[in-house]
Amino acid sequence: MKILFAGTPEIAVPSLQALSAEFNVAAVLTAPDKVSGRGRKITPPAVKKAAIDLGIPVLQPATLGSDARKQITEIGADFLIVFAYGRIFGPKFMALFPRGGINMHPSVLPLHRGPSPITAVILSGADKTALTVQRVVLETDAGDIIRQTPYPLDGRETTASLTEAIAQAAAPELVQAVIDIIGGREKRVPQDGSKATYCRIICKEDGLVDWEMSAGQLEKMVRAYIPWPKCRTTLKSESLVILESSVHQETAGKPDEHAAPGTILGVDKSRGILIQTGNGILAVTRLQLASRKPLDFRSFLNGVKLENGTILGEQS
Repeated sequence: MKILFAGTPEIAVPSLQALSAEFNVAAVLTAPDKVSGRGRKITPPAVKKAAIDLGIPVLQPATLGSDARKQITEIGADFLIVFAYGRIFGPKFMALFPRGGINMHPSVLPLHRGPSPITAVILSGADKTALTVQRVVLETDAGDIIRQTPYPLDGRETTASLTEAIAQAAAPELVQAVIDIIGGREKRVPQDGSKATYCRIICKEDGLVDWEMSAGQLEKMVRAYIPWPKCRTTLKSESLVILESSVHQETAGKPDEHAAPGTILGVDKSRGILIQTGNGILAVTRLQLASRKPLDFRSFLNGVKLENGTILGEQS
């Protein structure tokens, strides 16, 4: 078996490393380098850097058209493994692989099909996700499941921390899936499409705080949008990023009828800055004003005077 590994970000690197240690990874398919920053610096994908370190040839076509397919044909790979590549494969591309392909998708498929399952599961408030290895088909994340290992959540994960943990946990799952396929022990379980849910690409606007939402919803948003786009509101027209928070349990589900959502109610010395929401109170423990460093709430209050009754999100 000659494998083409398709992946782009850091989450896929441990899987590439583990697979290349056990099998013949003939080449890596990844996204083109990005040009970013004021200096227009060229930044290669994390998977490209890992592949170079491993001595594996790298392909970075801008599209998967005829030229890219010709390159892949010349490599002679007969099996495709995908983890966060970032593009959808068409029928001509998949026809290049006689043994088909598999994809690692970190969700309890058919839940959270699409490009942002880690963020989606945090937003959902679920107490578990899964490491799912599925067969690659033309419909996004709709292939037969060949492995699905539950992964418990404790309700404190951010997208950043869960991504890092899943990166490590996914590698042995993909290795075992390939072992099972080679050994003829693959068991395919069709997905129930009627139970499918979908997620989309996260955009900057998703991080805008709507204080009419409940404290529970906002707490999950704060975790889900770390590291990007981060939850943000305004304090007297100045951008304010909320980095850590919790639901103030003493008041959960008991909104102050006289305080508008977004109102600063005061400070709990152990829990944080208390903010009224549409349902319950959010205790903010770490935050950041524009062009300043992130601070815990005590350090923040040493430099910023917050008046009770101030409404966040209002434009002055």
